[in-house]
This record gives sequence, C-alpha cells and structure tokens, in this order.
Amino acid sequence: MKRQKLFKIPNYSDFQNNWILCLVSILVILIATIYPFKFVLPEDFSLQYIAYRFHNHSTLQDKVENILLFMPLGFFGSGLLQKIRINFLAEIFTVVFGSAGLSAIVELLQVFLPSRTPTPDDIIHNTIGGFAGWLFFNWLISKKFAHRLAYLTDIKKNQLWNSIPVFVLGYIFLTFLIITFWESTTNLNNWNPNYPLLIGNELTENRAWQGYISEVVIVDKAIDSSEINQALTNKNYFHTRKDSLLAYYQLEGQYNYKDKTGSMPKLVWSNQPSHFQEGRGALVNSNNWLKTATPVYQLNKRISKTSEFTVSTIVATTDIAQTGPARIISISHDNLRRNFTLGQEGTTLNIRVRTPATGTNGSDIQMNIPNIFTDTKPHHIILTYSRANLQVYVDNFQNYYSLNLLQLMPIQHKLFYYVLTFIPLGMYLTLLSLLVKKKQIIHQCLIVFGIFLPSLILEASLMSKSGKTISWKNILIGILFTAGTVIILRIRAAALLKKVSTKLVQSYPTY
Repeated sequence: MKRQKLFKIPNYSDFQNNWILCLVSILVILIATIYPFKFVLPEDFSLQYIAYRFHNHSTLQDKVENILLFMPLGFFGSGLLQKIRINFLAEIFTVVFGSAGLSAIVELLQVFLPSRTPTPDDIIHNTIGGFAGWLFFNWLISKKFAHRLAYLTDIKKNQLWNSIPVFVLGYIFLTFLIITFWESTTNLNNWNPNYPLLIGNELTENRAWQGYISEVVIVDKAIDSSEINQALTNKNYFHTRKDSLLAYYQLEGQYNYKDKTGSMPKLVWSNQPSHFQEGRGALVNSNNWLKTATPVYQLNKRISKTSEFTVSTIVATTDIAQTGPARIISISHDNLRRNFTLGQEGTTLNIRVRTPATGTNGSDIQMNIPNIFTDTKPHHIILTYSRANLQVYVDNFQNYYSLNLLQLMPIQHKLFYYVLTFIPLGMYLTLLSLLVKKKQIIHQCLIVFGIFLPSLILEASLMSKSGKTISWKNILIGILFTAGTVIILRIRAAALLKKVSTKLVQSYPTY
C-alpha cells in the first residue's frame, strides 16, 4: 500500500486560467503606458525626430513604477511557460527578452503620443521588473525550481570543483559591474543636447528672476583650486582656457550678446532690450530676459562627454525675497526638464545638475548654499562639478562650499539603489553557497566574504572616485541587504528541498 502524501508542492501551472492572467498583465501595461491611445504622426517625422523624442531619463519614482509594472507579467508569464513545459534556459530567455521587447514596443508607440515621454531607461527597468517576477514565481511557487535546487545540491565532487571557479568569477564580475553602475549615477551623460541657455527665466516664462548679470562663462572642465583663485582675482583669466572654454558672454550695453568664443549662439532678449547699468550688467526681469537663439548643442555634448564643468558668473539680485527658485542661469526646456540651473530661493543659492541620481529636473537631490543673496551687491560666483563633487566659491577663495551628491542622496533614493545592488548579489551568493554546501570550510568562507566584501569594496571605490567620506551606515545597509537576501532564500531553499526529499520517500511503496 502506498503511503499517503502529507502535502502537495505548490505548482501554479496547475491553474487553467494562467494564460488569462498573463494577457491581463499585458493589457494593464498597455493601458498604463499608452492610454488614451491618441496617436499623432508628426509632420517632421524622421529618425532624427525619434532620437530627439527618446532623449529622456527616468526619475526615481518612474524607475520604481516601471519595475513594479512588469513584475506581474514576469510572474504569470513564468507560470504559463512552465505549463507548456518549456526548457529552463528558454524560459528565462523568453521572460527577459519578452519583457524587453514589449517595453521597447511601448516606448516606440509613445513617440506618437504627445502626452507621453519615451525613455530608454524604462526598457531597462521594465526588463528588471519582468525578471524579478520570474524570480518570485520560481522561488515561491515553481515545482520545477525545487527539483533544480535539489539537483544543484547533489552535484558530484568532480563537477563541483569544475563549477566553483566559474561561479566565483561570475560573482566578482557582478560586484564590479554594480560598482560601475553606482559610479555612473553621478555622470552627466544624460544631458539633453537640445536645450538652450537661458538667463533670468525658463522658456515657460514662469520662473523669472530680477537682477543684474554682467558675465557668464562655461568651461567643460572642473578647474582646480589654484585656477579658481586666479579666476576670482583676474578678470581676463578665462581667455587663457581656449582648449576647454565653451561659452563666454559679457553682457555690456543693451543689445543682443555674442559669445566671445564664436562657437555658441548669441543671447537675445525675449522682448525689448532691458536696462543696462555700467559695472552691474544687464537687468533681467519677468518682462525681459535672455535666451540663446538656438539650443547650445555643442556645449551640452561636450559637458555630457567630460562629465565635468565650471560656471563663472557675476550677478546682483534686486530682490532678496525671490523664490521659485527664480532662474538666474539655466540650460533647460521647461520648469521640469533641465541640464543645469543656478537659481535664487530667498537668500539661498539653489543649484540643480542633471545626473541619473538627481533626475531630469535635477531636483531629486537638493543642493543649496545659504546666505548668498543677503544684499543687492554684485557677487562673483564660480562653481565646478566633477565626480559627484560640487564646489562653490563666492567672491573670494576663502568663501568656499563643498557638496557631494552621494552624501546628499535622500534615504529613499539610496535604499532603491541598494536594493538594485545587493539583492541580486545576495541571490547569486545563495546559489553559489548551495553549490559548495558539502564543503563546510569553503562554504563558510564564501558566505562571510560574499556578504561583507562587496559593500566594503563599493564604499572604498566611491570614496576613491568621488572624494566622499566613509559612511559606515552605507556599508551596513549593503551588508544587511545581502545577508537578509541570503538568509531568506536559504530558508526557502531548505523548505523546497525538504519537500522534494519527502515526496521522493513517499513515492516508494511500503509493506
């Protein structure tokens, strides 16, 4: 007589309506991304137009939403694929590339939707979401995955030693790939080349600044401290920076202002030429402000390539209570999309720089210098940016401020990046630990080093590249995410393996 089974391993592929749930997931994605389906074919439609429309980047909220949106598709899609008994590797390939393909189609369709903004980043995060759904399905529900784990832990000795070096190298590669990802969060490679240079307002005309501005200089390098001192004391210093000088505007007189380098478009008044005061420069306000006749394409491309810049300007506010922030200098499209902005928020100097970490508006990480506009006198402001470091000098070399984007990153942003960083490492480490489970010394060393080293290496790398100070809190967060993932998945793996072994025992007849 056969022993009665005490339980049945959950297998979602037993549900007959699995394909319906998969279709519902796709329908939800289409409604969420391309509704209200009012497609328009632009008159100037071309490959260049498509490239222009795609030059956008996601905010943190967009990234989270795009990952969550595709998780049901990966989850139900995995169940559907296992129901038709598809090969394991083919299953992963189908989920990952299916998610990427659907996302790419959605983004292309958004090109023809004026109300939508196609973003290449969305394809990456949608794909991550689909893969995350696949992982949840397999770890929590899939019967096949339990048997694969059982096979993995039963690898013979000779197979074990052949596999370990490959898996360890893969873990090291994944660690350094993640370090590269973190370093890229403060690069300027997401600057939009099609934004103009604006003085005193946004193109939308709703962020006006009132004050005098006499000079705007932009360089595609972060000049060092000795050069800063020269720039503050020698008014002709930037004439010597011909190799890296991008734009040099001196606002003298009441007419349109040409770039002295000859490479940038001239600044023109929005209405009639405004008041000019000798020694203070041109007066800009809500009625009269300046913008370049065309986008500063080469300037944006050069800074995007170097990921560094220096801006020097001489300004004098006429109202210390202006808010908005009121735009003094801006390279932007509107009040929500920009590459760079120097603004006034009361007496505070507000700075926005577009990076993957700060978002398309440059405001996800707040960068403020207090007590700059406490009077209406002219002030010489020089700021430099390089490798997450923003340095600001006001009037003299001693009046110096330093900000680091990585240290200013809000906790919710930091947790999101740490989730993307250390949970995948924890999952990989779990599989690697199951592979060497029978070798206790190797297993213990692997777990300890695998949990602690990536977080330490990441913090050391960011300190070296960006100049940030060490953060034991960041190291601890990385360790906790990795260790937590390993613990949870090991507990789940043990439960799955126990069920598989119990089922095998019950399959034998008893007398």
